Amino acid sequence: MNISKKLLQDVEYLAYLETFLTESRVQRFEETLLNRTKHFTVVTEDVYQLHNTSAVMRSCEVFGVQDLCVIEQKFGKKIDKEIALGAEKWVDIHRYNNVQGSIDDLRAKGYQIVATTPHAEAYHLEEFDISKPSAIFFGTEKSGLSPEVIEQADTYIKIPMYGFTESLNISVSAAIIIQNLTTRLRYSDIAWKLTEEQLIEKRIDWARKSIKDIDFVTSRYLEQKESIEE
Repeated sequence: MNISKKLLQDVEYLAYLETFLTESRVQRFEETLLNRTKHFTVVTEDVYQLHNTSAVMRSCEVFGVQDLCVIEQKFGKKIDKEIALGAEKWVDIHRYNNVQGSIDDLRAKGYQIVATTPHAEAYHLEEFDISKPSAIFFGTEKSGLSPEVIEQADTYIKIPMYGFTESLNISVSAAIIIQNLTTRLRYSDIAWKLTEEQLIEKRIDWARKSIKDIDFVTSRYLEQKESIEE
């Protein structure tokens, strides 16, 4: 059942759904969402090895990044649930068919485009300005980000490395960068938390994903609400 945006903001619907959940689960949702952010979003571009995208998703979930954007211009694949270990339920996945579409959409949402690359005149991770909402782009295992992203990026970021190896696996790089940026964010004065509207929407979304026969439960709620309004 597809539900309306209005229903996703219905606090009465939320209260009704939470009667089907344990008190501890409701509390866990509330506590977890207080540490979620949309200030940063992570973008993977045509990652060939499926387990790497899944591992990036898991890092987003663990460190509190709510949105993961997946560009599937060359390699259309499903998320590997075994690697993601359930993270796909708690992280919002946004899929794009091409690079330009992702850049245009993210810019329209107020994000600056940040390319991760060891080769450009990039900011070291610790020096990166976290004040602006940022979409952090990660490239393929073999060739990194496409020229399309590199040329249109607003700024660049890199992990300082002091050995002979020039790069890290994408899932490792993403984990390091996400952990660093979100930790710094939490110790800052930046307004990084979800808005009240976003909190309600995610609580409803997570409750729906936790209830069996959710379509039947929702239908019952709507019927009861309609009868009361009459």
